[in-house]
This record gives sequence, C-alpha cells and structure tokens, in this order.
Amino acid sequence: MTMGGPRALVARFSQLPPAVRMASIGLAGAIVALTLYIIGRVHTPSYTTSLFGQTGLNAIILKSALATAALGLAVVQVALALWLYRKLPLAGRPPKRVGLTHRVVGTVLVALTVPIAIHCFLAYGIVLTDARHVIHSIAGCVFYGAFVAKVLLVQSRRLPGWALPVAGGLLALLVALLWYTSALWYYNGYSIPI
Repeated sequence: MTMGGPRALVARFSQLPPAVRMASIGLAGAIVALTLYIIGRVHTPSYTTSLFGQTGLNAIILKSALATAALGLAVVQVALALWLYRKLPLAGRPPKRVGLTHRVVGTVLVALTVPIAIHCFLAYGIVLTDARHVIHSIAGCVFYGAFVAKVLLVQSRRLPGWALPVAGGLLALLVALLWYTSALWYYNGYSIPI
C-alpha cells in the first residue's frame, strides 16, 4: 500500500474532523516552539556573534530598528486583516489586491524577524535570568510555532471561522510583546516602561 504524495496526505488530513485538524495544527505549532526552546537551552551562546557585521551595542541598535519595522508591518497586517474581514470602519469592500498585499506584508514581516531571531538564538540562546528575558525568550519560540500553525490554518479548509483571526491576532500580539521586551527596552535606556 503506497502512502501517496503530499497532495494525498493533504487530502487525507482534510477529511479528518475539524476538531482533530485544529488540535493537530496546534500540536505542530507547539512542537516547533518547544523544539526551539530546547535547542536554545542546550546551545552554547556566543556573545560575539554578529548581525550583518554588527556586534555588541551596534547589533542591539540594528535589531531594535528591524524589530520596530516588524512592529510597523504587524500594525499594517492587522489593518489589512480587519479590512479583509470587513471590520474596518468606513473602509468599504476590500479590493482583491488587499488579500495579496496581506500575504506579501506577512511574508516580509516574518522574513524581517528571521535575522533578529537567528542572532538572538546564536548570541544569547534562551535566557531565563529575569522576567524580561524569560518573556522575550519564550515569546520568540512561541512566535515561530504560531507562524507554523497560521500557515497550516491558511492551507486548511472548513475550519471554524474564528481560527485564522485568532492565529493572526496571536502573531501580532507576539510581535508587539517581542518589540516591547527588546527594542522598547533599548530605546527606553535599558528599562521596561510599566
């Protein structure tokens, strides 16, 4: 008996009950987050790791600028999603290009976070020394798990209507939390405003 290719696997997956598919997607995201966490804990950090040739304070400055750009893109993503779901007041019916723009902006947003995450991962690993580091480290792992889950949700059909907006909202919230515990911390003189 042959297993078939990826299309056959997707076809079989789509025949499962929605609750099973939702649980499977959530489990996939959790596995990604947990795997990143475990690797980050056993990894030996190298504080001299560079980001586009920048180290130390220069890397922090660059990461803060990139994180701020990611936060701006997350705001655009939320606005585009609200428009797509017709929840944006006075915006009217969205043109077809809004959906494409939403996907492109989301792709750019995640691509923008990758160099930041790689630098954090290699230079620091998962740090559990204080509340800011714990929140930032765990939120970073969960962000990529939530991203995987959202991609899987987008590819799935006939799931509850709330699933995709919740996943997208979680991603936007995580971007804001990551920015708050890193870039804002730097911009605020190495202090978290409360």
